[in-house]
Amino acid sequence: MTAKQQWIVVLGIVAVLVGGAFTASHFLKDELTNVTTGSDAPGFAAATLDPAPQMKSLSNYRGEVVLLNIWATWCGPCRIEMPEIERLHQELGPKGLKIVAVSVDNAGEEQKIREFVQEFGIHFEVLHDASGAIQGIYRTTGVPETFIIDRDGVVRKRLIGHMDLTQNYDGNKRLLEQLLAQPKS
Repeated sequence: MTAKQQWIVVLGIVAVLVGGAFTASHFLKDELTNVTTGSDAPGFAAATLDPAPQMKSLSNYRGEVVLLNIWATWCGPCRIEMPEIERLHQELGPKGLKIVAVSVDNAGEEQKIREFVQEFGIHFEVLHDASGAIQGIYRTTGVPETFIIDRDGVVRKRLIGHMDLTQNYDGNKRLLEQLLAQPKS
């Protein structure tokens, strides 16, 4: 094999590798990227718990400061943090904070979710994603996970696990108040 033929083979292999990397990044972009502080919050779709459920998405909250909580009724840490999130809702909801809790309980468990909401006296928005797709979209490691999203749709903080508001209540509340103080665009 001549040097020219060897270079042609090498260039061919490089072209195949570059093409494969491009194709993989195009088709697997959601699986290859992580939702972190500073990244755009991905869209999602989840149903209300109304008798005639309506679909809601992140676009329903465009221009708002959103605390997005991904949880499930069977999750012990979720049960602990819900009263704390309700307290945050009571304090900052009147100032414009939108708290959206998306349950990833299985399909057909809407009544169980409603009972959970009633048991814990939850007054913020609770949605249901029976497919659990939001977990893949937000690349969660489990439940609960919480994302603080600013008015421009940018993730400002990601909290993995129980959002212990008693531990860093002032820091989380301060961040939310700063975001709420920014004018709507």
